Amino acid sequence: MGQYQDLVDKQRTLLLAEEWAKTVKGLHVHSLDSMWYDDRPQDTADGKFVTDISFNSGLTERTLENGTKVYFGEVLKGDELLWAYEKSN
Repeated sequence: MGQYQDLVDKQRTLLLAEEWAKTVKGLHVHSLDSMWYDDRPQDTADGKFVTDISFNSGLTERTLENGTKVYFGEVLKGDELLWAYEKSN
């Protein structure tokens, strides 16, 4: 059974990384149009505010003043997720 220990350990770490990916990395309420990930400057035009929530998964969720949600980024999966998780811990 010892020949599978590496696979079991990797799966265990992947499950932990998937939970970690759901947690909030940062929260930013702003009216800036210069965020590095922002390709929607119209969201903050004329002084409108937005709320950006960044997750460890790489996803950023933006909530506009009217409640509409917009998403930025790509969700990390597989080995990329494991790498990011291990780097942060």
